Amino acid sequence: MAKVMIYSSDWCPFCIRAKNLLSSKGVAFEEIKVDGKADLRAQMVAKAKRTSVPQIWIDELHVGGCDELFALERAGKLDSLLAS
Repeated sequence: MAKVMIYSSDWCPFCIRAKNLLSSKGVAFEEIKVDGKADLRAQMVAKAKRTSVPQIWIDELHVGGCDELFALERAGKLDSLLAS
């Protein structure tokens, strides 16, 4: 199974949706909460070149945010990425 990492915020509905999708597939993920943690948010921005949460990686692939994760699911590509 692929390693999944997600930068998130407790109050972000898009983070909740993304985590729920991953959980519904039985995928374990590392969650890095950036709420009130400027150093972790800066780390996320440096890696993703984006300021919004969630930011999701599957192995070394930066998937993007919630919309991109769901687009992969709709296209039937998410399961194969997660299985790698």
